[in-house]
Amino acid sequence: MTEQPSVTFIGTATTVLRLGGFTLLTDPNFLHRGQRAYLGKGLWSRRRTDPALGIAQLPALDAVVLSHLHGDHFDRVARRELDRELPIVTTPSAERKLRRWGFRAAEGLPTWRTREMRRDGETLRLTSMPGRHGPGIIDWLLPDVMGTMIDLERPGCPGFRLYVTGDTLNRPMLAEIPRRYPDIDAMLVHLGGTRIAGILLTMDARQGADLTELIRPRLTLPIHYDDYPVFRSPLGHFLAEIRRRGFGDRVRAIARGETVALAPPVVGDIDRLNPPAEVHVRRHP
Repeated sequence: MTEQPSVTFIGTATTVLRLGGFTLLTDPNFLHRGQRAYLGKGLWSRRRTDPALGIAQLPALDAVVLSHLHGDHFDRVARRELDRELPIVTTPSAERKLRRWGFRAAEGLPTWRTREMRRDGETLRLTSMPGRHGPGIIDWLLPDVMGTMIDLERPGCPGFRLYVTGDTLNRPMLAEIPRRYPDIDAMLVHLGGTRIAGILLTMDARQGADLTELIRPRLTLPIHYDDYPVFRSPLGHFLAEIRRRGFGDRVRAIARGETVALAPPVVGDIDRLNPPAEVHVRRHP
């Protein structure tokens, strides 16, 4: 039997994706509780959770998918401990800085550009999706950000498609995604409602639900929502909004350290997987 694509949630936007014979790491943030993540422009935020795994505990990796170069997505631990020869698929601006740091296999993809990996008859295709981290002119002060569409093709198996949103706000440009990619199996949505000086910089509950309704993946897993004080929109608010809109059977909460198949949950498991919004969801490393 062919192994089903799966995700292991490490914390923040950091996950391990096992897709066919390929293993990817997303947005490596391995700081621990109490340590500061540098956000640029003299700003920082102190982490209030621990990652479920350390870099030494990771499986062998084929590549890193990096949505943007912020300290809560590529931290000093990743810079110090990740293999310098590991391919990192990211934005063109992040590629330039990573290469200066010695990551010689970093590759920046302009929007809609694709990078392919092949092994044993399987093809994994990574395509840069549009994204915008901040509103209006504020976006110019922030690092370029991208989402990633990941397509797996295997002989004799149906194709599999995963969308990782990156730290984007829900903006009209994202409407092009379902037009080009109408059949999306799963989505990892970066939430948190990050606010700095009152300005929204990542999707909150309403924007996350709007994007879920726009993309309509068979399964949505929320990540990037409670690890730093700048995250102001709790997971429970997103789950409540999703239920209100009738999409509860397509969304699954995932705990740090948990591995789940990237397939729609069994309908009878929905309430067990997604606790009521008024209950605080504890996450253990």
